[in-house]
Amino acid sequence: MSQIAINTSQNVNINFITASIGERILAYIIDGAIKVAYIIAAFYIFFSILNLGYLLDGLDQWSQMAVYIAITLPVSIYPVVLESLMEGQTPGKKLLKIRVVKIDGYQASFGDYLIRWVFRLIDTTFAGVVGLISMIISKNNQRLGDIASGTAVISLKNNINISHTILENIHEDYIPSFPQVIGLSDNDMRIIKDNYIKALSVDDRQVITKLSEKIKSILKLEIDPTKMTERQFIGIIIKDYNYYTGKDN
Repeated sequence: MSQIAINTSQNVNINFITASIGERILAYIIDGAIKVAYIIAAFYIFFSILNLGYLLDGLDQWSQMAVYIAITLPVSIYPVVLESLMEGQTPGKKLLKIRVVKIDGYQASFGDYLIRWVFRLIDTTFAGVVGLISMIISKNNQRLGDIASGTAVISLKNNINISHTILENIHEDYIPSFPQVIGLSDNDMRIIKDNYIKALSVDDRQVITKLSEKIKSILKLEIDPTKMTERQFIGIIIKDYNYYTGKDN
């Protein structure tokens, strides 16, 4: 298996095993089976259970096509929606324990998933031959959609959690202090941690103070400065976020 070295914003290289072509194809087949099952169920409910087929009789060809498109729309947007909701996974990818990630070490965004989805039209050309060739010849088993979005599909079987590239390791007995952190997003935490680490490296107390005040403002927190320093506060915020949003492999 090939490996991909993801360089995080802290210049730390983390090696991940890239998902094999076989794993990706099998995940695609599983997702395809789910799509087929949905279509069969949707049309059975529409025509047999609800008996709505008569509604199509009075429609022209374009209107009928619009109805069919509406019924099958979930199948079309299945990849981009589920990868966004499941943070880089679909049911097929989850079963195979693989995930879409950004090569820069951050969590892929909706825009990245959208680009992958758009390029899927090209990757699946000629029964998927275009995407297959791209994965074979590319360095990190990337199809065209991956290359365009700057993503790769990695295996989670090597017991490395992608959240570690933006978060902190915590002990199993860790007790969180601020449940309000669940109101933050991965991108919020990436910005917080990036700025915090940079400020620490040059002992920029002004940035640390502003960052601390901004977090308190967003989360509506009031902290007694005699009980917790700004540095301690930000460090706890990062660890608490990891605690509440930790992802299992």
